Amino acid sequence: MTRTHRYYILPAVALVLLGAVMGVSLNSYVSDGDAFEQLKKLERAFVIINRQYVDPVESKAVAEEGISGMLKKLDPHSSYIPSDEVPEVRQSYEGSFGGIGIMFDVTNDTARVVKPITDGPSERVGVMAGDRIVEIEDSSAVELSSTGIQKRLKGPVGTEVDVTFYRPSVGERFQFTIKREEIPLYSINSAYMVDGETGYIKIDRFAMTTYDEFMKKLRELEGQGMERLVLDLRNNPGGVMQSAIQIADEMLSRGMMIVETKGREPSINNQYRATGGDSFEKQPVIVLINRASASASEILAGALQDHDRALLVGERTFGKALVQKQFELNDGSLLQMTVGRYYTPVGRLIQTPYEDGNKQDYYDQKFDSYEKALFNPSEYKDSIPDSLAYETDHGRTVFGGGGILPDFVVKPDTSSIERFVSGSGLTLAFIIDWFPKHETEIREAWGEKPDAFASSYTVPNAVVDSFWAFAEEKGMSLTANADSVNRGEAIFPKSEAEGAREYVRTHLKGNVARQLYGSSAMYPIFNSVDPTFQQALSLWTRADQLSAFHAAAGSSASGQN
Repeated sequence: MTRTHRYYILPAVALVLLGAVMGVSLNSYVSDGDAFEQLKKLERAFVIINRQYVDPVESKAVAEEGISGMLKKLDPHSSYIPSDEVPEVRQSYEGSFGGIGIMFDVTNDTARVVKPITDGPSERVGVMAGDRIVEIEDSSAVELSSTGIQKRLKGPVGTEVDVTFYRPSVGERFQFTIKREEIPLYSINSAYMVDGETGYIKIDRFAMTTYDEFMKKLRELEGQGMERLVLDLRNNPGGVMQSAIQIADEMLSRGMMIVETKGREPSINNQYRATGGDSFEKQPVIVLINRASASASEILAGALQDHDRALLVGERTFGKALVQKQFELNDGSLLQMTVGRYYTPVGRLIQTPYEDGNKQDYYDQKFDSYEKALFNPSEYKDSIPDSLAYETDHGRTVFGGGGILPDFVVKPDTSSIERFVSGSGLTLAFIIDWFPKHETEIREAWGEKPDAFASSYTVPNAVVDSFWAFAEEKGMSLTANADSVNRGEAIFPKSEAEGAREYVRTHLKGNVARQLYGSSAMYPIFNSVDPTFQQALSLWTRADQLSAFHAAAGSSASGQN
């Protein structure tokens, strides 16, 4: 019997296809004579395999694996994007999609509406928070994953979709025909006043809309009396570089360099300088960063640090800042390939070093550097060669070698169980399960009172106890024997759990706020027990000094590199 198999052969064979994609001969793109000979060899091998192998070969699979294999020999971040994944990738950068405008969670195999977007298509037809999605276009939506529901609800703007909801409060089903609209994918999910003079903005990613979002939130906070800003870039993986440059431009004096790119092709070599946006140039700024801050986040943080414009607080960043370009292939798939590197204004290479094709060593080295920079920052700095020490505009020492090291490193002062609770997502998972059972009473008491909820609501002790039981069901263990606890395992002393009780209570409260009011409502609550945020609030004197340094440097900015 003949079978079709998926074979992963010859990592470089896919280069053969580029000639057809470009519509020109391959040798016009290969300047090296030996490289062209290797290309011909690959072409010959691909033809032989395709025609002569004992079983039929799936050419597309071989080609796609070949492309991925080639990219693995380059750097850890060059990638191949299959054609069916391209729309979703582009959508994440564009900042909008065609949808019905709801925020939902999936619990007990059913999607529950957390919140319809204000004045969105779902809210206008009558969809309410707490409604369950039971059918989409007459097909059951029960047991669909979150991704499965998203795929069925999304579609071209202007098209309609029939969705049936079950409303527990009245025990009835409602079917709505909802016209899809362009739904914004906001990259700023929280902006609020911490006190009478301190504003807070959290940027989750950089999309094409991020600069406009940032300026809108900045103006709103200034209207509320903001005189200084905490800019939170933690867990921001980057995205559209131009948005980060535009935000930096608003904080730096005209002529100051923001970032420099260098690559193999002369067209990649560019310097990006502030043009004089200057809308927030003099006010003190503290930037929060951590090991998951990457790419455009590092460009923004590095520029503000090099020019003494902001005090950086937190952890050493990820160290991923590569100029990437997308090359479209004949079937609509993309090569997302590194063509250059980013350098901070004083010349620091943001990208951490890597050996070609050695991805595991690359990430192992990153982890070791994070640990050393976090727990032994002095030792970490001493290990950096003098050639990677740089000076800011005002003469402060900053370090290269990959990533951005903050001015003030915050070591974890939470317990191991608190760090586990914060990073595991268990409090969210618990509240997603718990909230629907208590939704009616919670909404009646607090649904229209977000400020009162934030200041007055307390998660009952019984709910905290239920959380610990839930966590143990999900694999966490509490033991009376502290000697049985091993690092890296979800086993913790019961005494540590008791000490973490108020921390857990706060995280549960934050996730209840998310269910009631949306994601933005949880950050003020989380920040009230966040060690990095609380430490940052004690460092305004140092941030004020940097503002003074920057103001002095601004007068001569036009001559800076």
